[in-house]
Amino acid sequence: MGYQQFGEILGLGTPELIIILVILLLLFGGAKLPQLAKSIGSSVKELRKGVQDEAKDTVAEPSRAKSSEKA
Repeated sequence: MGYQQFGEILGLGTPELIIILVILLLLFGGAKLPQLAKSIGSSVKELRKGVQDEAKDTVAEPSRAKSSEKA
């Protein structure tokens, strides 16, 4: 998902995103922002992995159900 698509989904433009980043900088300080970004990134990665695994399980289940109905 690119930057432009992300902003369109949330209805945020460049000025709003800059204001949010400034507020985050004031709240967490410059030293904690990289750590915060890393933890958010790993959370998003785990979420995507879970969604993909769930999708694979959902696709595999109907084929198992069909084979068990024939038996």
